[in-house]
Amino acid sequence: MDTKNIMIVGVGGQGSLLASKILGHLLLSQGYDVKVSEVHGMSQRGGSVVTYVRYGDKVYSPVIDKGEADYIVSFEILEAARWLSYLKKDGQIVTNTQQIDPMPVITGAAEYPSDLADKIKSAGAKIDAIDCLSAAKEAGSAKAVNIVLLGRLSHYFDIPEEAWMASLEANVPAKFLEKNKKAFELGKHSA
Repeated sequence: MDTKNIMIVGVGGQGSLLASKILGHLLLSQGYDVKVSEVHGMSQRGGSVVTYVRYGDKVYSPVIDKGEADYIVSFEILEAARWLSYLKKDGQIVTNTQQIDPMPVITGAAEYPSDLADKIKSAGAKIDAIDCLSAAKEAGSAKAVNIVLLGRLSHYFDIPEEAWMASLEANVPAKFLEKNKKAFELGKHSA
């Protein structure tokens, strides 16, 4: 199997590192060689954070170059737009529709771009945009946006749900597990 590439992009503190850990665990459990590279931005200050997950028969490097990502999983729609050049021509974006104002918007130096989902589509990308924050709150924790996104991402993989659940169980503390399982289901079944 050729190497597949997933970029997880977001803003610091959203749980992208846990999402990449769960995804790496899942893919290892399916017999793939997996490389995960955590590329921290200014995560402590709400800055952009990127994680690469690469998997296949044999993966030699953890880095994804422009035009190589099969999937971009985005915690915030502006981050999906920011990393669009990394998506393959036939790649898929799975994104939260939530908007988190970056510092230039907060200070009034810039405006948050409008109609980002439409702009991403008009650039030729396939985009699956859902309100992950609302689903996470419905599951019982606003912090479960990352798991809602993984639930939505599961649509694009031929991996049994039991394997996804086993990876959740292996990586999420027991006291948060039921909320996270519910978040996964809400993401998986969102339209």
